[in-house]
Amino acid sequence: MTPRAGLFPAIFLALVGCGDPQPPEGPYAPGPVPGAEIVDAMLVGHRLMDAGEYELAQKAYMRAAVTQGMTADILAGMGSANLGLGRLGTAERLLRKAIEKDQESPEIWNNLGVVLVEKREFFEAEQVFRRAYALDNGESDSIRDNLRLALAKSENSDYGEEQEQDYKLVRRGTGDYLIRKIP
Repeated sequence: MTPRAGLFPAIFLALVGCGDPQPPEGPYAPGPVPGAEIVDAMLVGHRLMDAGEYELAQKAYMRAAVTQGMTADILAGMGSANLGLGRLGTAERLLRKAIEKDQESPEIWNNLGVVLVEKREFFEAEQVFRRAYALDNGESDSIRDNLRLALAKSENSDYGEEQEQDYKLVRRGTGDYLIRKIP
């Protein structure tokens, strides 16, 4: 046996003693740790949205729906995640359902307005932003800026050639979006 061939069994035997004393049970990831604190799935969804992980946020909101039901907050979170994924039709449908459950949330109205701007439905977006701004008592700069943009877009809407969009969505807070002009 060459010196190199004898080295492999020695390294292998040295590594066998490292790690957990008990091997994992089966090929799957370990389950929940007994006594560990459970993290709220809504909080996980909001954090994933902040990180730009919209698909994972969508799954977190679905997990929250299992325990909490389809509340307005969960519907709004799912709608916002779909907005981030570019699924405008689904986002609009979910945000409208959220508004049916909670008509007094300026954040939900604002996010619906953002969806409508993205769909180039400027006149309806203007009305939605007006409602959000009124519900917020004019305190949110982002809603005011979105309203101004919708007003400018509705005044300048034409049926000419489609132009390249020079705006992007910026997430602010837990479920609030702002439309910003790209410098």
